[in-house]
Amino acid sequence: MRSFRSPRSTRQWMAPVLALTIVLVAAACGSDDTTTSTATTNATEAVPPPTFAPGTTMANIQAKGKLVVGIKYDQPGVGLRNPTNNSFEGFDIDIAELMAVGIFGGTPDSLGNKIEFVEAVSANREPFLQNGNVDIVVARYTINDTRKQQVDFAGPYLLAHQDVLVLESDNSIKSVTDLNGKKVCSVQGSTSEKNVIAKAPQAELLSFDTYSKCAEALTDGRVVAVTTDGPILAGFVSTSGGAFKVVNAPFTDEPYGIGLKKGDDAFRTFLNDRLEKIEADGEWAAAFEATLGKLSLALPEPPPIDRYGAIGELNATTTSTPGATTSTTAATTTTVP
Repeated sequence: MRSFRSPRSTRQWMAPVLALTIVLVAAACGSDDTTTSTATTNATEAVPPPTFAPGTTMANIQAKGKLVVGIKYDQPGVGLRNPTNNSFEGFDIDIAELMAVGIFGGTPDSLGNKIEFVEAVSANREPFLQNGNVDIVVARYTINDTRKQQVDFAGPYLLAHQDVLVLESDNSIKSVTDLNGKKVCSVQGSTSEKNVIAKAPQAELLSFDTYSKCAEALTDGRVVAVTTDGPILAGFVSTSGGAFKVVNAPFTDEPYGIGLKKGDDAFRTFLNDRLEKIEADGEWAAAFEATLGKLSLALPEPPPIDRYGAIGELNATTTSTPGATTSTTAATTTTVP
């Protein structure tokens, strides 16, 4: 798996549109060489470098000089490696950078090579954390009880909802149950894949390792729908030139968490504390407006941080194991690497 350091010198400006945010110059928007982070618009001063107890993960990351983060590479607005300049963009990217600032100090624009992004597809997120390939995963990573047996989570930092993407001209699909008997694409190893099997057991499911491949399959007619979380689908609508639309019939709750190695309670506490701070400071809202807000998604309230309370209440839909198990045998699934 290839990894790339974040090219801060080519990071494009995406200015937030929050009314509370000080209106910064539009002139910076026109240059590809401008390096203004979307996540720092509300910050007036750099964060001083903190001091951590020796032996903690935070101290170790400081000592090695970089935070390694697993992200998505192909999801506009969420986590994208921009093919035009190799920069990294999206809400997950900004959240990861704000976590790094909590370790190294400064601002997202001053991180330089102190943050490294590694592509993490849905199927390899747990192994990457378990094997130490990455320090954290910020990759629209839904918190659920099954995953919590293998890794730990901070957050959630966003509550999304699964929906359906179709061609703009298709008015036959109005809800997830309309996917029964139709060819549908999702990503292998994702909660989205399990949810569509549970909700539409007669769907013919085609599974890829990335959602960009699902979007290609929808374009060329191999499938009639793609199903995953609403923010991801909104990103594909924005880049489709009017070819796609979202059905807008959400059918699950998807609490996104920051994945970390299981059992590292001190690191999980640090990440949760840091999330609370950026929410209180307005940096979370600024990051949302500068990324997902540009996809016409309304600014939500940040979800309550779960310091390992009753996750079942927050994610009841996505952890319906009995339904998923019963329906797996009825659905036809084809996995494509």
